[in-house]
Amino acid sequence: MLEAEHRSPSERVYALLRAEIMRGDVAPRSALRPQALADRCGVSLAVVRESLLRLVGEGLAERLPNRGFQVPAVDDERWQQLAAARKLLEPPMLRLAIEHGDLEWEAAVRAALHRLEGTPLTDSDGSPHFSDAWSEAHRRFHRALLAACGNPVLLEMSDRLWTATELARRWSVHRTPDRRFVDEHRALERAALQRDADAGQRLLAEHLGHTAAGLDRPAPAND
Repeated sequence: MLEAEHRSPSERVYALLRAEIMRGDVAPRSALRPQALADRCGVSLAVVRESLLRLVGEGLAERLPNRGFQVPAVDDERWQQLAAARKLLEPPMLRLAIEHGDLEWEAAVRAALHRLEGTPLTDSDGSPHFSDAWSEAHRRFHRALLAACGNPVLLEMSDRLWTATELARRWSVHRTPDRRFVDEHRALERAALQRDADAGQRLLAEHLGHTAAGLDRPAPAND
């Protein structure tokens, strides 16, 4: 609570808008009107614009020429392009990590999977989207897998792509109810700890492809 109280107005508005977008309170293609947001949050227009631009940088909002801001569409071609970029980048990184990772890397991967498996996929409020806690555990697991690749530049690129695709992951979960997330992540951990680089690279490419494919599925009736 004290930390929240000491955040700047821009930080508070950013956190509020990010949470609403991630929870699905603001649907894809919905307008994010700066003046309306400023009135609702009791802050200046400049504060709202600063927050919105930060969301744009994370891929959670997009700026429209002369038309303000909106939440990106989940079937936007950009999501598929980002997914393709991750499939090109991350499986070879996992191969490097498997080849060069040490005992500490193995322990970190195992611990990250344990945390992921112990975290509820969604919140208890009935939201169809990933919970914040699960999303963070998910990020940590994937980061742990790649951490031993030995190339900080590749890791920075992977981190940026992860942030840019976070919204697509949130919106894909209820479009792919048949996905076996636990099995997919366990298979990745098993390949990593068995030092099977071929299997790890293949499994990660498949795993990344499932989310992109899910966004091509028809949305549920209440989406």
